[in-house]
Parts: sequence; structure tokens; C-alpha cells
Amino acid sequence: MEREAMEFDVVIVGGGPSGLSASIRLKQLNPELSVCVLEKGSEVGAHILSGAVFETRALDELLPDWRDRDAPLNCPAQDDAFLFLTESKAIRLPTPPQMNNHGNYIISLGNVCRWLAGQAEELGVEIYPGFAASEVLYHDDGSVKGVATGDMGIGKDGEPTANYTPGMELHARQTIFAEGCRGSLTKTLFERFDLRKDCDPQTYGIGIKELWEIDPAKHSQGKIVHTVGWPLDSQTYGGSFLYHLEDNQVVVGFVIGLDYKNPHLSPFDEFQRFKTHPAIRSTFEGGRRIAYGARAISEGGLQSIPELTFPGGLLIGDTAGFLNVPKIKGSHTAMKSAMVAAEAVAALLSENSGNQAHAYPRELKKTWLWSELHQVRNIRPSFHKGLWLGIAYSALETYLFRGKMPWTFKIHADHEGLGKAKDFAKIAYPKPDGVISFDKLSSVFISNTNHEENQPAHLKLKDERVAIDVNLALYDAPEQRYCPAGVYEIVDGPALRINAQNCVHCKTCDIKDPTQNITWTVPEGGGGPNYPNM
Repeated sequence: MEREAMEFDVVIVGGGPSGLSASIRLKQLNPELSVCVLEKGSEVGAHILSGAVFETRALDELLPDWRDRDAPLNCPAQDDAFLFLTESKAIRLPTPPQMNNHGNYIISLGNVCRWLAGQAEELGVEIYPGFAASEVLYHDDGSVKGVATGDMGIGKDGEPTANYTPGMELHARQTIFAEGCRGSLTKTLFERFDLRKDCDPQTYGIGIKELWEIDPAKHSQGKIVHTVGWPLDSQTYGGSFLYHLEDNQVVVGFVIGLDYKNPHLSPFDEFQRFKTHPAIRSTFEGGRRIAYGARAISEGGLQSIPELTFPGGLLIGDTAGFLNVPKIKGSHTAMKSAMVAAEAVAALLSENSGNQAHAYPRELKKTWLWSELHQVRNIRPSFHKGLWLGIAYSALETYLFRGKMPWTFKIHADHEGLGKAKDFAKIAYPKPDGVISFDKLSSVFISNTNHEENQPAHLKLKDERVAIDVNLALYDAPEQRYCPAGVYEIVDGPALRINAQNCVHCKTCDIKDPTQNITWTVPEGGGGPNYPNM
């Protein structure tokens, strides 16, 4: 069956904060533009996972009357605490100025995206949740023509089933890619247009998060706690966050840099162990875990941002890497990049002046976003040398040089740093107690993850033997541990079993696999997690 095609002025791939902000700005500038947003989750917000303490700067510019529009920003930030943990103690440190959250809000980013989708639809944006863009389409001259959604109803054997429905082609004068971190289509654009030739490798972290309902006596609405130190060693970058929302709810999470060296390390188990610390455990005793999720984040900063435009399209948000790591915030920067991109695209289409929005990166460099990222560009890279050097460097950069340190740090891709199993001791993680700490499968269950079982696995191996001959032989099959959802397991044979139905779409396997043998692609639209209030 041939695919049908729909024509738009602009197609946006991804219904996160950047994609939705771009759609709103386009319609504000030119209501006559036809704008479509594709979202692979079952609904807008289903795949959105973030801390999140939200800075409103970009939202103030996009929708200045957001308070009157009942935006779901209901919990102003109150007290900030920054702790260094040893195994048994918590030492309070001065809160770094980048982490001062006065004027910010603790939010569910998923709920904010659901609200933004409503604002976009009121302006006439067409939003299609449950449709996963699986292929970039090109004109004969090599420019981007649009995208195609994946076929539905293909069985595990690769043959159409009785439920087969061909994908849809969406053609656009400009296609905006807002896929979030490690976008599967964005990866192909990097290669086709050589967009990363003049930047450092992107580096990443994995963020794992739970939502809890706790004892009201222990709840302090607006309270914010961040920690570094235990349970990680001084050579592994990472730390935690704990935010008190409204309604006696608390979000707790752990972020670990994917440049870690020990192949025996399990980010999921480090997170579970963290919650057992005496200073943390008491918050959750007597409480109830409601939701779980995981997501990779782009940590490379300014020097890892690729070329942003190409014939027929451009990149915005975390798919390009605009996260401010020292702030632990990326939504405001993602939204600002989207607004500037939308302005460039609207002008390009109005003037009919070619097929590449060259004004976007030029104008972006004039904004507060670029200045903000430039000032902190070396702080995350400095931690590649270890916790203590990173803290010392960050203090000098922040208080003395104020973003003007005269040197930079050379960084490498995360998968290149993984050491051999024989060179590291195995880590003995405590057995989960089912009260404060949990196993992966029970966690995946409360992420509401679901995939149509009779479909080809969306996690693909370039060479099946590499999983055993290299990953197992040299690294003790680290995919069993870096995946926070129990997707990968070694079974008798030995062989690698891929439980694709468990996948929470975090993309960690695509990033951390030491031989880059695993490729993450989109499953059928609507599959994956369904995060409530995350």
C-alpha cells in the first residue's frame, strides 16, 4: 500500500517544551501558517520526564499572561539545600549560585507540556499524538522534504499482519526536529549533513526519577535538596535531587554521567542505594511510590552544540543540546531556542528566501541563552577529571573568573571511557527491600510502559555476535546494568535477550554501548511509558 501524504508549511517532530513552543511562536507570528506537531507518545506529556525546577524566563516571553491562562505552575520554590553525602553523614555545603532557585517553580514538565499543547491547539496547531516519525524524507536535491510515520501492524517476522496500516508522509517547507535527547532521526541528520564536524562530542547523563506520596508531617512544599557524593566514588559524576511538590508529593531522582568507567556500575541500583541513606530514607518511610521513569540528558554544553540548520530543516531544544548542566535546567533554554528558530523560519517562509534558516544560529548567539551557556561551558567538562577537581574548578570559574577561564577541557564520547571488566571490582548492591528500594521490573510496571508485542524489536544490533564476543567477554555485558528497565539480559548459550517491551525510551543503550552496536529506533507510535505527573 502506498503512503498518503499531507502538506504543511512546518512539521515539528516532538511534542516536548521546545516543539510546542516553536509551534506557538510560529502561529503568533503568522496565523496563516499550517503547523503540525508529531508526538510518538500516546498523548502529549506521556514521554516527558524531567526533575523539574522550572525557570519561567522563556515562558514569560512566549506567553506573558501564563498565570491568567492557568498554567500548571503551582509550587513556588522555597528553601534550597546542597548536601555532600558520606555513607552515614550529610554535610551541608553552600548552595552554588547557579542552583539558587528563588523565583522558580517545582513542576511536572509533562503537565506543563499538556498545557502548552492546549495553547498551541487554540492557535490552530495540529497535534498528532501516537504517531512516531520513523524516517526523514528528502527531495531530489538532497534537502529535507519532511518525515514519514512508521507503519503500524508489522509483525515480529517483518510481515504485515491483519492490522497493517501504512505510515503517513508529512511534507513541509521546513521541518523542525525537537526529538529531545539523542533523537533517532537527528542522529541520521548528523551523518547526512555532517553537522557535528566542528563541535566536541555530545556527552550525556542518565536521569532516573520516582514520584512519591509521603507522610504529610514530613512534607515541606517548595523544599529543594540536591546532593553529591555517596554512593558514587569520586571519579564518577552524578548527584541527586529531591523536590517537594504540592499535595504531599515528592519527586526524587538521581543523575549519573554516562562517562563513567566501571562497567559493573548500575545507575538504577546506585539510585536505589542512595534512597537508603539516613538523611534521605526518613523522608520516604511511611510513604508510597507512585511512578517511575528514566531519561538520558545532553550534558556537553556549548562546545557540543552541532550546526543547527541544514537545507529544509533545523534542530531545537535538547536534540541540539541546550541543557544548562550547572543549573540542572534545560526547559527554559529549549523553549528559547525554539522561539528563535520559529522567528527565523517564519521570516524565511514569508520572504520565500531559500530553504535554510541561516538566521536562526546567528540570532541565537545574540540571546541570553547563548550568554548563559557560554558562562558555564567548562563546568561539566571539568568533572571528567574527578569530583574534587570539578568542584575546585567550578568554584574558580563561578566566583573568580565568572565564565572567562582561559582554558577548556578536552572531552571524549561517553562510550569510549568504559573500562574492561577485569580492571574493576564488581559492586555488591544491596537487595531491594520493596519499601524504600525496588527492583527494575516492579519499577517498569509503574512507568505504565506498554508496547504492541507483535512488532519488530525497535532496539537493533548491528552484529549479534558482538554482544557476546566483545561486550560479554570484555565488559561483562554492561547493557544488563546501564539499562534502567531490564531490557537486556544474558541467557544460556550464551546469548543476549532483548526484552523490548520493557523499554522506557531513555536511549542509554544507544549512548553507552562500548562498541556502538545498539541502535535505538522508534517502535509503533503510542508505545513506551505513560508518565503521570512526571
